[in-house]
Amino acid sequence: MDKKDLNILALLQRRGRMTMAELASGMNMSDTPCLRRVKKLEQDKVITGYSAQLDPQKLGLNVIVYAFIRLTENSDSSAELFERAMDGLEQVMECSVITGAHDYLLKIVARDLLDYESFVKKSLGSLKCIAGIESTVVLKQTFSRTALPLEI
Repeated sequence: MDKKDLNILALLQRRGRMTMAELASGMNMSDTPCLRRVKKLEQDKVITGYSAQLDPQKLGLNVIVYAFIRLTENSDSSAELFERAMDGLEQVMECSVITGAHDYLLKIVARDLLDYESFVKKSLGSLKCIAGIESTVVLKQTFSRTALPLEI
C-alpha cells in the first residue's frame, strides 16, 4: 500500500458516498486507475464495506453501556457459544476479547435503563456460559470516531 492508497482511504473515510469521479478528482487521477485502486483495496479487505452513520439518540437509543463479561470456563466451546450469541443480538454494537479479570467487553445500546435491564435478564442472563456481568453506564459520550488514523 502506497501513499496514494492511504490518501484514497482517508478521503473515503471522510465521505464514503463520493462518486468515483469526485474521488479521482480529489486524488488528481483519472477515473480508471482510481477505480482500479479502490477495487484492489476492496479485494484485499482493507475496505470492508460502506455504511451510513446514524445518531442513536435520534432513533430512541439513549443509553450506551459497556458490559464486562466473565465466562463460566475458558474453553473454545464456551467462547464460540458466547460469540455466536452476541453476533445475533442487534443491541450489541461491539464484542471484544479482553485480558484481566473479565473475558469479554461488550458495547450495548438501549432505549433506557429499563430496556437494558430487560436485555440483561432475557438475552445475557439466559446464557449458561456467562458467570458474571459488570455494567458501566455512559453518562455522556463526548465524541465517537469511526475514521482510523492513517499516517500519510
